[in-house]
Amino acid sequence: MAPRKTIPVGTSVSVKVPATTANLGPGFDTLGLALSLYDELDVTVRAEPGIHVRVVGVGEGEVPSDESNLVARSLSHVFAHFGIPVPGLDMVANNLIPHGRGLGSSGAAIVAGIMAAKGLLAGIVEIDSVELLELATELEGHPDNVAPALFGGLTIAWVGEDGPKHKKLIAHRGVSAVVFVPEAAMSTALARSLQPASVPHEDAIFNVSRSALLVAALVQSPELLLAATEDRLHQSYRASAMRETDELIRMLRGHGLAAVVSGAGPSVLVLGSDPAQRLTAAELVAENSGSAWQSLMLAVDFKGATVMVHPVEGSA
Repeated sequence: MAPRKTIPVGTSVSVKVPATTANLGPGFDTLGLALSLYDELDVTVRAEPGIHVRVVGVGEGEVPSDESNLVARSLSHVFAHFGIPVPGLDMVANNLIPHGRGLGSSGAAIVAGIMAAKGLLAGIVEIDSVELLELATELEGHPDNVAPALFGGLTIAWVGEDGPKHKKLIAHRGVSAVVFVPEAAMSTALARSLQPASVPHEDAIFNVSRSALLVAALVQSPELLLAATEDRLHQSYRASAMRETDELIRMLRGHGLAAVVSGAGPSVLVLGSDPAQRLTAAELVAENSGSAWQSLMLAVDFKGATVMVHPVEGSA
């Protein structure tokens, strides 16, 4: 059968993308974890040109509703990469991932657009996992959030001479997560601007050891999570910009819980060695914090982003 060259009007795709938390303490710009909180996207091909985006939930009334929307730009980037014109599209984004809180909302938007493009282009071009990561990294700038959003689980991401790479690992079944989300957002650009150009040699060695230990803790020995999530590369430098986050982490770690900044912050991630630790963490936050924190009890997502194609009847 000859490959299909056009996308029939009425063709639609449904995409689901998990939230992510990057760094996990010592694994700065390298380690990421997919979490069971999702943005969903429905895209339908229409006869009229242009892209219209309707946002429901997080970002509703705040993010653009036209081609400048990040999801739309990401989809268009994939079409342009393969030299294919973008058809007229209606998009409906149902968002649950908080924006500007360190849970990978921009990475999820990028991945949603790329996966929607993959679904729409099925039968015209086939996009493999290597290309998906390359396209997502081109837009995001680094792969630590987009890798777990795409592939799920615990991911180690790096950039080699031939582009971004990842290794997916399955987290130990005892690992459970709770994220404490504040009312105020934090700019990733601001957080990154607080990083020094260089760090002491002993701090670099410290983080190398903790990053290696963290992979072992997450995959095999979750009882080591407290020691494994120690960090000297980025969290202390950013603390001045999010003092309540820093105070909450210090309090939780003082009670033996593996608390870290989620991504660029200001949310706080606690990695528990069993589900009961999540309840302990939530109780401690309720009792000891003067600020309002939304508590999200989440599982590790193992599937990553998914796309389902709904072809027009009789068009196959």
